[in-house]
Amino acid sequence: MSMNDEGQGPEVALFARLREMWREADPEPDDLVDRMVAAVAVEDVSRAYELLTLVEGSPLAVIRGEADTATLQFSDGKTSVLLHVTATEDGSRRIDGWVDAEALAIRLTQGERDWSAGAGDNGRFEFDSIPAGVSRMRIVVRAADGELHEFQTPQFEV
Repeated sequence: MSMNDEGQGPEVALFARLREMWREADPEPDDLVDRMVAAVAVEDVSRAYELLTLVEGSPLAVIRGEADTATLQFSDGKTSVLLHVTATEDGSRRIDGWVDAEALAIRLTQGERDWSAGAGDNGRFEFDSIPAGVSRMRIVVRAADGELHEFQTPQFEV
């Protein structure tokens, strides 16, 4: 293999000719780069920021003494998680949750701290004595086809 004056081998010229031939025979769509950037961005948004929906509480909740509660629902279209957060007398939080898929690992994180729970019947799990703060749930679930994937919520306040 010999080098040309620019220090490149003959394959560089060959690849340049092939690239030009294919650009003429089958040009790329003008908006290909924009569509690919959008597709990757949508996939990343779907992964990192699962759909967050705040479920409104009953107007009777204040009357019933449940003013320090919140209900949150998260879904990525395949897996749904429902959380009921309650403030306790000592200022910590109790989190009762349900997941609609087979959960193999359930973790609640706050910065460097994390707690784990197991899913019981009907996908129910709970965390006791959680300090108030910004939190995130990470759940490893087995899909109906047997594949494992990680469900992750956006950050939320407890």
